[in-house]
Amino acid sequence: MITFADFERVDIRVGRIIRADLFPQARKPAYKLVIDFGTPIGTRQSSAQLTRHYQPAELAGRLVMAVVNFPPRQIGPFMSEVLTLGVPDEHGEVVLVVPDKDVPLGGKLF
Repeated sequence: MITFADFERVDIRVGRIIRADLFPQARKPAYKLVIDFGTPIGTRQSSAQLTRHYQPAELAGRLVMAVVNFPPRQIGPFMSEVLTLGVPDEHGEVVLVVPDKDVPLGGKLF
């Protein structure tokens, strides 16, 4: 089990997807996302396996939740700076975790 203090160290913030591009070099189908977390975090990149339920054009402008304090991770030729959060559907395909109301960018989950 983790403690509440452990949970508090995970920095989960809301961001808005600015752009989603195909990521053909990924081993599993994925998009390269550019996400704006507002001030002071700014813009970060993320690789996300969202191709089953989302098209790139419909992702732009959507709010998402992401872990912003993990170290960057090299995924092929791409550096993923945040972990975009999702849950698997009944087939194991990722569905985004999103706020159900419009909230300020950079808002922290608590």
